[in-house]
Amino acid sequence: MEKNKYQKLKTRNKISQILIWTFLLIALFIFSVPFLIMIASSFEEFSYVLPYPPKIFPTSLDFSAYKYVLTQHNFLIALKNSVINTSITVVVAVFISSLSAYGFSRIEFPGREVLFGIYLFTLMMPGFLNIIPQFIVLKNITFIPGLSNGLVGSRLGLILIYTATSVCGHTFFLRSFFKSVPMALSESVVVDGGGHFSIFFKIILPLSTPAIGTMGIFALQGFWEEYFTAKVLVGGNEAMITLPLLLQRLNGEHATRWEWVFAASILALIPIIILFIVFQRKLVIGGLTQGAVKE
Repeated sequence: MEKNKYQKLKTRNKISQILIWTFLLIALFIFSVPFLIMIASSFEEFSYVLPYPPKIFPTSLDFSAYKYVLTQHNFLIALKNSVINTSITVVVAVFISSLSAYGFSRIEFPGREVLFGIYLFTLMMPGFLNIIPQFIVLKNITFIPGLSNGLVGSRLGLILIYTATSVCGHTFFLRSFFKSVPMALSESVVVDGGGHFSIFFKIILPLSTPAIGTMGIFALQGFWEEYFTAKVLVGGNEAMITLPLLLQRLNGEHATRWEWVFAASILALIPIIILFIVFQRKLVIGGLTQGAVKE
């Protein structure tokens, strides 16, 4: 009797696993079709009109679109700017957000919850509503020599805005993770004569590496693909053009060579895809502090 019940349960689990995997494979195919069409179209050569019906597999491997994009005079400039802007912004934003999250999760101070509520409120504001005040603030920062137009059109201004607008969201992400770290670990540092500096760098940061890494990956993707703010703040400075701005310029005023657009899009996606493949095992893992403190 028990053996039959076990066999039925085992069969039911196998059927459910088959159904789940079938559903996931179908969903994967459906969501992959647009991406496959984009890859196939990037190897085609056609004039301003997309092929119909769309092709999932290219008829030939024509790399002329990739050659055209790579030989653009400002491609290397855009690539360099995107790499520099994204790298600096991720490091600065993650560090400041970590400090902010530590303060909100571990330090009691007057008005903490009210200030955190203001943080949350800023997350509800659409980004395009803030662009005009941000532009005015950067334009009025004129104390830096050599910048006649303030920080508008400069790398420093763009990085400053990227960092400032991401701190609230990153703080919200990290605060709950920091609060999950047992207080007894922090108290042990205090007993040994350490302060908040020691707690942050010796306890919180090492235990929060998966959360900080996850946030850093998504922050990198967001900064790498950001278009609107870069267009407004540095779009008029040819030396500060980024990959999203270059990609937008491939769209013609009256007609568009879509194989150029698709090729440029794939080239811009390659670093993000490599990043996810390399660091996919480093995403948030729960339970890292279980067993760290004896009951």
